[in-house]
Amino acid sequence: MLTIYDIAKKAGVSAATVSKVLNGRSDVGKTTAETVKRIIDELGYQPNSIARGLATKISKTVGVFFQDHLNTGFRHHFLQDILASFKDVIGENGYDLVFFANNHPDNQAETFEARAKNRNVDGLLLLGVPRTDPNLSGIVQSGIPCMSIDLDLIGPCANYLCSDNIGGAMMAVDHLVEMGHKKIAFISDVFVTKPGSDRLIGFKKAMEKHQLPILSKWILPGDFSENGGYLSTKQLLESDHLPTAIFCAGDMMAIGAMEAIREKGFIVGKDISLIGFDDITLLKYVTPKLTTVRQKKEIMGQLAAKELFKLMSDSNYSSSPITIETELVIRDTVANVKDEN
Repeated sequence: MLTIYDIAKKAGVSAATVSKVLNGRSDVGKTTAETVKRIIDELGYQPNSIARGLATKISKTVGVFFQDHLNTGFRHHFLQDILASFKDVIGENGYDLVFFANNHPDNQAETFEARAKNRNVDGLLLLGVPRTDPNLSGIVQSGIPCMSIDLDLIGPCANYLCSDNIGGAMMAVDHLVEMGHKKIAFISDVFVTKPGSDRLIGFKKAMEKHQLPILSKWILPGDFSENGGYLSTKQLLESDHLPTAIFCAGDMMAIGAMEAIREKGFIVGKDISLIGFDDITLLKYVTPKLTTVRQKKEIMGQLAAKELFKLMSDSNYSSSPITIETELVIRDTVANVKDEN
């Protein structure tokens, strides 16, 4: 197996000099550096990235703790788009991603900090990790640069990014009111995530702004899944006092709500209006076309990566939470009922 000692012998220099050339150090003469590089190319030497990482304390890897409540993993319709754009920026900067599995018993017992240090990652992305995870305080205090999405993680080397969930929810309610709706239900978040909590806050603020009643029986918990939206909507429609519109805290719940509305004999977008949140790619296959609040997923992933690089490169960097604006996408599932009220 070819080593740096073989390169050093052929070039007539020390192994330390070869190491400096490999790591791009500037304290090696130009002629010597060119000679070493030529011999490396001639012999086809490939440096051991793990050994180099131990020597330089820079592994050129970013760790990702990726979780979601439903254990859908990379199949998650919202998180996968964020990960794709995050990966692109990371790769363009010469880094690789290390994904930490979370479904092995040993991994449940070991902390985020311990696992990150075992892999010698230069930084971390936390995606889908619940607010209640006991590992969070340790990772904030560890000194490992860390960026989270939809999780309010703040510390000396930690920051977070999220969409304007409150503003997005208010936009959804404002649109329903503009279309004449006064009886509006909300399918919320049973997990008490930051996005779910903020969307409920936005819903209530908008309802209060328009002086509309907020009925507890019309706010039902959901789990961001299609089945969760279906069951909550089915329960909602069993009442004698029905809303004219339902706002779902996630698109997958809205897709489930569509099925429950149809089963009850109602027409989506005519008898009962519907709005989702996220604008997932799957919506292109859904009929009728769902009105929703769009999260700018590609921008979220890109900015999370860029912010993480700032945290990794400058220990004195003063970070602050990043909020990405949302956008109302009007399609076919909200009826105009002004003339009916």
